[in-house]
Amino acid sequence: MSVLTVGVQASEDAVRKGMEAFIGAPAVDSVAKTPYGGLYEVVLKSGELVYTDDKVSFIVDGRVIDAQTRKDMTQARLNQLSAIDFASLPLDQAIKQVKGNGKRVIASFEDPNCGYCKRLGKELAQMKDVTIYTFLYPILSPDSTTKSRNIWCAKDRAKAWNDWIVDAKVPAASECDAAAVDRNVALGQKLKINGTPTLFLADGSRIGGYVPAAELEKALSAVVLK
Repeated sequence: MSVLTVGVQASEDAVRKGMEAFIGAPAVDSVAKTPYGGLYEVVLKSGELVYTDDKVSFIVDGRVIDAQTRKDMTQARLNQLSAIDFASLPLDQAIKQVKGNGKRVIASFEDPNCGYCKRLGKELAQMKDVTIYTFLYPILSPDSTTKSRNIWCAKDRAKAWNDWIVDAKVPAASECDAAAVDRNVALGQKLKINGTPTLFLADGSRIGGYVPAAELEKALSAVVLK
């Protein structure tokens, strides 16, 4: 380890201690020196991203924009931090729908009572040549859990989901082993999914919130698999 590396590490450790002293709790997940403005990137365990200097004499809670490229460096970093290993998703716990050749892949975490999920459902219904894995993720109310279990236990899960999310046809009461719904909630919490819908593309990139089909098509076109 070089002297420079030791120095950087020491500074990062000092920033961590300073931030946690300011917050009053061990809330820092990581600290890294950035190549702009002498700032340090501080990722909190909550998933938030803030910036400070080496003495934690100020804290910046906002966006860093590259003036030359106009790139939102904060959003780019947040996208990187929130990405997942798509192959690790337990797809057997999701409702699978294949449209056309199904070559493009989307995984979504959705609450059946989420208004934006209903809007998303209408957008996804327009899309072609895509495979959609819907993880039932009831986090809004007890009724969300009831609806999720009834949909999961339906003979045709995809139909029951679309009947409800697109056409507002309440899923019939049904019983089965619906432990997958509980596992989805635990998984979503592990992935720090705090709102629905949350989508993941095949490269692991995350899209939080409702997006129209046209924007989703652009995002899918930009997916590059390693």
